[in-house]
Amino acid sequence: MKYFLFLLMLIFMQPVLGQEKTEPAEDLKIGLVLSGGGAKGFAHVAVLKKLEEAGIRVDYIAGTSMGAIIGGLYASGYNARELDSVLRVNDLSGLVRDDLPREVSSFYQKENDGKYAVSLPITKGKIELPSAVSKGQNAFNIFSQLTEHVHEVNDFSELDIPFFCIATNLETGEEVVMDKGFLPEAIRASGAFPGLLTPVKVDGKVLVDGGIVDNFPVEKMRNKGVDYIIGVNVSSGLKDIENIKTLPEILLQIAGFQMYNQWDDKIDESDLYIRPDLEEFTTFSFDESEEILRRGEEAMNKVEDQLKDIASRQKGEPRARSIETFKFRDDFLITDIKVKGNRNYTDQYCIKKLGLEKNERISRKDFMRGIDVLTATGNFESIFYKLISDGEGVKVEFEINENDEETYIQFGAHYDDLYKTGVLVNFTNKHLFFKNDFVSADLVIGDNIRYNIDYFYDNGFNWSFGINSRYNTFKADVVNSTLPDTRSSGSFDTGLKVPIRYLDFTTRLFLQSTIKDRWAFRVGVEHKFLNAYTDEVIDNVTNRIYFEKSHYFSAFGKVMLDTYDADYFPKKGVFLNSEYLLYGLSSDYNNNFNTFSQLYGRVGLAYSFFDKLTFHLISEAGVTIGNNDNMVLDYHLGGYNENYINTFIPFYGYGFAELNESAFLRTALTIRYEIFKKNFLSFTGNFGRLNEDIWNDGRIFEDTRSGYAAGYGVNTFIGPVELIYSWNPDNEQNHWYINVGFWF
Repeated sequence: MKYFLFLLMLIFMQPVLGQEKTEPAEDLKIGLVLSGGGAKGFAHVAVLKKLEEAGIRVDYIAGTSMGAIIGGLYASGYNARELDSVLRVNDLSGLVRDDLPREVSSFYQKENDGKYAVSLPITKGKIELPSAVSKGQNAFNIFSQLTEHVHEVNDFSELDIPFFCIATNLETGEEVVMDKGFLPEAIRASGAFPGLLTPVKVDGKVLVDGGIVDNFPVEKMRNKGVDYIIGVNVSSGLKDIENIKTLPEILLQIAGFQMYNQWDDKIDESDLYIRPDLEEFTTFSFDESEEILRRGEEAMNKVEDQLKDIASRQKGEPRARSIETFKFRDDFLITDIKVKGNRNYTDQYCIKKLGLEKNERISRKDFMRGIDVLTATGNFESIFYKLISDGEGVKVEFEINENDEETYIQFGAHYDDLYKTGVLVNFTNKHLFFKNDFVSADLVIGDNIRYNIDYFYDNGFNWSFGINSRYNTFKADVVNSTLPDTRSSGSFDTGLKVPIRYLDFTTRLFLQSTIKDRWAFRVGVEHKFLNAYTDEVIDNVTNRIYFEKSHYFSAFGKVMLDTYDADYFPKKGVFLNSEYLLYGLSSDYNNNFNTFSQLYGRVGLAYSFFDKLTFHLISEAGVTIGNNDNMVLDYHLGGYNENYINTFIPFYGYGFAELNESAFLRTALTIRYEIFKKNFLSFTGNFGRLNEDIWNDGRIFEDTRSGYAAGYGVNTFIGPVELIYSWNPDNEQNHWYINVGFWF
């Protein structure tokens, strides 16, 4: 009877028991773990899309390296669709480069940085290699902008989804779990792959990529009290020796020794383990994001049944997620500015370079330009910043890490038709006398030994002070009309080319002020010693004839504008260089000196169509005001060089310094086409007028000279390499020019 009653009770309770079996007694708390893997981490976005489509709510998220970046952004409030847009809009391959627009460089950098092919730091008297390919400032800038809405969050458990990521203590090799602090700083540290991105200093620790110690922190997620862990692995594991050839591949293999020894345990710890098929891709396959995303979708399609089961075991609706609910400011009022971490550079220097003013509004574009300007100085390892709302506007807090490398040795090499072969060695030292100063010394060793020494005290956009000293020399054949005849024996034959040695020793002291590093204004004084001579051999006796051997003392003013997008082969931008030079005193070797002045100006405009075809217009003019009887200081046109000094001006179709006069007007138009990346075909026509009265009552096209050139150029890591053929229709002359390497 007892058994009969028991069976009867089971029959009546069966529907109730069945209902309890299909409905969870408690909500299922999901933890999502995303591994590192560089560009292969794009697959994480596809995973998130599928989780959202399945209606799965993620309650905790963790990641390492690229997994930390994707996971951190998702935790801050983005949905998968928005993350997909972020990947497509931003050039993530550019995040691992220190590329900056040339316009943010200082005028000194624009004038000089295009000379060096190699730059190495010197520490304690030893030459060292750079600590990484990139400082990662571009990466931080992107992360900071994307997470601006959570800049005030210091505890990552308070994000839209609680979050943590993994980094490695470079000093001890210990694991660092980052669940508090500044989110963009944390994900930047977690992704600081050694040799690729510089380490990040956080709370006195120097941190690098977390993948070295834990690329898949599943067990740490379990400690967060989640019920179910979804683990996504996009790394490739250890490679066979045949597939380990490059330095990045060697570093990845070494980093994986410890990581992959524990991999089986991590897989077992995952309740749902997902591994997209990404074996054929590398950490740097940033240009294959579409296919990587597709592989991530394929992997998720294989676990659709498990996803449905997980969703059915969660109570309530998935949280609505969209970054669109946050209002990103196009401009903002700066109510306060704080700078921390600077030792050798004053607050004023930093703030002026940033272009910030308290209680003034600034556009986001100008704010980011200021970050680029400060970064471009090369004085800082990292520039981290927070925008903290205070009701009226924002307080900007900067945490900067100065570059400890104060001394550099730099190298360059060049060949051209005037100076011939030259190897450039440069020593640069910062903070020689003051916090904001530097000294740079160039020595050119080769067919014509030269040097150039700069000392500059950089006071931001306030008036700065500089000293420049240079020694320049070359040999060249010039026609007799270029030179005054100082011989008692009579004149050189008409049209005779005279081999001369030209030496220039110039020292300038100046004050400089800039406006956003676009405009520069200089005023100063100059001492110049010119020595031009030829050695004439008569009856086996060498007679040295000096055409000039005088000291000059002058005052000058200079205005410069430079917005070219590149040092060589610019595609867009404007250039202006205008100088007034007053020759006041001279030792007067030829007894013919009178006080006079010269006004010179050069304007350039580059504009491109379809990013391939560029029109580059250059117009320049020089006039002499007063009576100058020294022909050495006239304007000398002819030849092609980008490093002519004094009054020597390039002019296609004529030999070096073949055209001479006290005033000139020249215009050149270059049509340049980029046939494939960094390879250019060009055609140039230049036209000029040389006459004491260059304006000629408005008839400036009378008595003009013309010349043309066709060339092929390649922009290489050692600088431009060019082969140019030029000719002119006036006397059917033609010239070949070969230039190799950065100009100096």
